[in-house]
Amino acid sequence: MLGMIKNSLFGSVETWPWQVVSQGGKEEVSYEERTCEGGLFATVEVTDKPVDEGLREAMPKVMKYVGGTNDKGIGMGMTVPVSFAVFPGDDGSLQKKLKVWFRIPNQFQSNPPVPTDDSIKIEERESITVYSLQFGGYAKEADYVAHAAQLRTALEGTATCRSDIYFCTGYDPPMKPYGRRNEVWLVKA
Repeated sequence: MLGMIKNSLFGSVETWPWQVVSQGGKEEVSYEERTCEGGLFATVEVTDKPVDEGLREAMPKVMKYVGGTNDKGIGMGMTVPVSFAVFPGDDGSLQKKLKVWFRIPNQFQSNPPVPTDDSIKIEERESITVYSLQFGGYAKEADYVAHAAQLRTALEGTATCRSDIYFCTGYDPPMKPYGRRNEVWLVKA
């Protein structure tokens, strides 16, 4: 685990491959349309808990897996962003369900170590096209909900997005106090 923290602060961090398709904006909101590569992901699903509480449960599991708590005892290193899927209700508030997605580093895509924690699954995910809005700070559920609403408003009349799911992403370790990067990704329909 300490190796993961050191690596995420001082080492190289692999970025999940994507291509910017276009950039746009409306009033104060600037966004990118991106095509994000698919691949194998370590996932943890948490239900019956608010998003922030669910993240506190799921993230340590994923971090331990990529840090070496797997059948090979191999620390794989970090990829960013770490994303988690949230499921909005009709009123925009989030259901008590989330799914953390951590992209397996390219070096291990063809043969990822097997998780020793049964709550971690290795899943294949197709490439997706998203609209991404970036913001800073230590993001909480309310921040993601507010930024998702801003992005939906900015996209009205120009793009169609799925209303049943969106992704919240983070790029920084918890101990990085300044210059933090978070994003909300609305999935192109």
